[in-house]
Amino acid sequence: QVQLVESGGGSVQAGGSLRLSCVVSGYIYSPYCMGWFRQAPGKERKGIASIDSDHRTSYEDSVKGRFTISQDNAKNTLYLRIDSLKPEDTAMYYCAADFGSYCYGDLPGSPNYHYWGQGTQVTVSS
Repeated sequence: QVQLVESGGGSVQAGGSLRLSCVVSGYIYSPYCMGWFRQAPGKERKGIASIDSDHRTSYEDSVKGRFTISQDNAKNTLYLRIDSLKPEDTAMYYCAADFGSYCYGDLPGSPNYHYWGQGTQVTVSS
């Protein structure tokens, strides 16, 4: 059983920064692919960043330069740092993981992940 628990969301003003965390527990093994998704009100969930056990990263075009995905294997934790927050970054943010394979191609979509967290809300005010 694998569990993912996100934290670090909150209400911030535009221009600020946040670091989201996702603690992964359970049967974890390499290779693996992990990612961050977000879902804004009334919109579909969308992948924004991914990283695999070879430390290859990928980002959705609209967040390149402001979002940074990273991992701390000693802590079994995935991170997403968000800089220069914008009101349009307001969304529920989810982490996801899949084990037994690397990330395929650029920014794997939802069907590529078997395990999901419950989400952490980010609200950005102007």
